[in-house]
Amino acid sequence: MSTHTNSAIASDFLHNLKTQTADSHQKLEELSVSKSIMSPDMKLEEYTHYLSLMHDVHNDTEAVIFPFFADLLEDLEQRRKKHLIEDDLLFLNYKKADFAKIFHKQEMSVPFALGVLYVVEGSTLGGRFILKNVSKYPELSGEKGVSYFNGYGEKTGSFWKAFLSFLSEYEQKHECGEEIIEGAVFAFDSIYKHFEDR
Repeated sequence: MSTHTNSAIASDFLHNLKTQTADSHQKLEELSVSKSIMSPDMKLEEYTHYLSLMHDVHNDTEAVIFPFFADLLEDLEQRRKKHLIEDDLLFLNYKKADFAKIFHKQEMSVPFALGVLYVVEGSTLGGRFILKNVSKYPELSGEKGVSYFNGYGEKTGSFWKAFLSFLSEYEQKHECGEEIIEGAVFAFDSIYKHFEDR
């Protein structure tokens, strides 16, 4: 199979993945807690609350999802973000008291876990847009308190492309597109439930 054909198949799969998760993604973005941090009138408490919720997401991701990719993703350790949220919460003088489990599923396959990771990694890309809004807040206009939304900094785009490349290659090799999509929908819906409950 030619490289051109491979890239066309990868492009089709990524388009399919985005299309089939669009409704779940939009539903999550329409929650009031999601909208609050994109509001020009964002309150610092709303920002802190959002970070606290995302801490649960990344805590669970690093504990449950990351082990699947320990020998598969070369830059996995660089993709850890829980500590960034902890630094931001510390700066905001917020002590997290309760921790919630996000991904309630007894068994997962690597493709399913890859779908979850797709959603979590994608949120880093979106975080760069959120950063522009929260940086308008005087206390968050420097480097402190925004390390999570700063993501991979200037490398955010290249980290995302590298992940999509890994995702596409894995899907082509194992022909597991449907399972990856199931994992992604599950992730969006799980995060939605977490946000909605709080």
